[in-house]
Amino acid sequence: MAATIALVDDDRNILTSLSIVLQSEGFVTRLYSDGEAALKALLDNPPDIAVCDIKMPRMDGLELLRRLREKSALPVIFLTSKDDELDEALGLALGADDYISKPFSQRLLIARIRAILRRVELSKPQAATDEPISEPLVRGDLEMDPARHRVTWKGRDVTLTVTEFLILESLAQRPGVVKSRNQLMDAAYHEDVYVDDRTIDSHIKRLRRKFRQTDPQFDGIETLYGAGYRFAEA
Repeated sequence: MAATIALVDDDRNILTSLSIVLQSEGFVTRLYSDGEAALKALLDNPPDIAVCDIKMPRMDGLELLRRLREKSALPVIFLTSKDDELDEALGLALGADDYISKPFSQRLLIARIRAILRRVELSKPQAATDEPISEPLVRGDLEMDPARHRVTWKGRDVTLTVTEFLILESLAQRPGVVKSRNQLMDAAYHEDVYVDDRTIDSHIKRLRRKFRQTDPQFDGIETLYGAGYRFAEA
């Protein structure tokens, strides 16, 4: 059965173009041009995932998510302004599942949507899916639960986007082993989506910053200049 995606954006050109692309990939789309109209629809007839702009009149994406999270765990991807870390931080704190900065690749958005839908499917009871539920990954003070998309460091939650989670998981699976940027791209994006080296470096920077907010002494991700990154052996 085709997944249903709600698109919420006050820019009708973006709504139309994204809808056409997503439908060509086999998804069903529902379009909303403002947050107020979208909120009622998302609660009354939930889709499988919502893609929301943050900067909207009447009700912006952050307020939409805040009110949605009072009653629903519906997966939400935010579209944000380039390098707007405040929007990102607020969105993740409110319970967004991921974010993509504008301007963005439509193929990248599709890859993120599929990654989240896979995560949602894996989080269902095992009897309801043909795929096995991934076992939690424990590496010293790090614990990762792929089925619940949960990460803790020294027992404290660390909120990560889907992409950050997949990069960290790839590193933590083999502590001490260097992963090149290309290997981390493959782990994080799955689909045939090109991103440059700076994108992976940016994700690593964000990962370190988030862990250091929990533990200022965090040094679990090491840089091997010219080679890539590795998760430090305990």
